[in-house]
Amino acid sequence: IGCEVYCANGSRFERSATGDGHSCHLVLLCKNEKGYKNLISMVSEAFINGFYVKPRIDMDLLRDHSEGLIALSACLGGYIPKRIVAGDYEGACRYALEMKEIFGEDFYLEVQDHGLEDQDFVNRALFRMSEELSIPLVATNDVHYLRREDSEAQAILMCIQTGSCINDGK
Repeated sequence: IGCEVYCANGSRFERSATGDGHSCHLVLLCKNEKGYKNLISMVSEAFINGFYVKPRIDMDLLRDHSEGLIALSACLGGYIPKRIVAGDYEGACRYALEMKEIFGEDFYLEVQDHGLEDQDFVNRALFRMSEELSIPLVATNDVHYLRREDSEAQAILMCIQTGSCINDGK
């Protein structure tokens, strides 16, 4: 059980875009019941007090509710990949070390290969970062549904989220 959450680039209470946008992705997976309760607490807080464009958590919540959770650095929408693409490898490393401090051995750098333009560049940097900072890698893939027949429901949910119609062809 887990969730791809949005992390505010500052405080979840801020109601303006900071840094390189409103938020970055982070994947949180439950190791045990404590992790499940922590994840529920953070997701609830994200909707109640962190909502600005999307429900957002922040580093304070992560520090207070990391027990029982595994964290993955996420896709190209994650903070670390965004910093790498922006040419800020050192900033990406600082953030990775902060996440390692919060999650310990339960923080992983996430590599993916979806054939996207920046993916190879980011993956090479993540391999380097893993070696330099002693943070393990995990290979993942974007998964939005489990069975082929669930694709229509996923498409409808995406239309609701983006305010578009199925007939738009997205």
